[in-house]
Amino acid sequence: MTVRLRRASSLDAGSTGWILQRFAIDTEWMPVLQSEAEAISFCGVMIDRGWVTVAERDGEVIGFLARDGAVICSLYLAPGACGQGVGQALLQQAKTEQPQLWLQAFVANVGAQRFYRREGFVETARSDGQSNEERLPDIRFEWSQAIQKTNQQE
Repeated sequence: MTVRLRRASSLDAGSTGWILQRFAIDTEWMPVLQSEAEAISFCGVMIDRGWVTVAERDGEVIGFLARDGAVICSLYLAPGACGQGVGQALLQQAKTEQPQLWLQAFVANVGAQRFYRREGFVETARSDGQSNEERLPDIRFEWSQAIQKTNQQE
């Protein structure tokens, strides 16, 4: 089954908000800080700003990436969509559009850490989480075309 990437429209706020909310509900260590309606509204704001690319299969949104310039604000997949190249496709598109990217991943999200490292991101900082809404320790990861070239040469 082919995955299609496209710019999100306002009609995608419901499905992206649902994906975001599912992650919070389904992840044991993640605090649920907003209702599904608030998650939909939040995704709607990111969509209105032009930050969101969605991945869809058979007309259904199965993941999204929100990027503000070099900052990846969100990369989430629907339950059951992990391990199928969807996140990689979204990230690859962001890499073609931006020569440098950075993001924060929670220390508790070991799967995300493995994914970003595999995709050429390097850890550049850690925090105790006091500056994020969730109050969870996090890691800053950075990627650039220059870092990628250096890693390929090693």
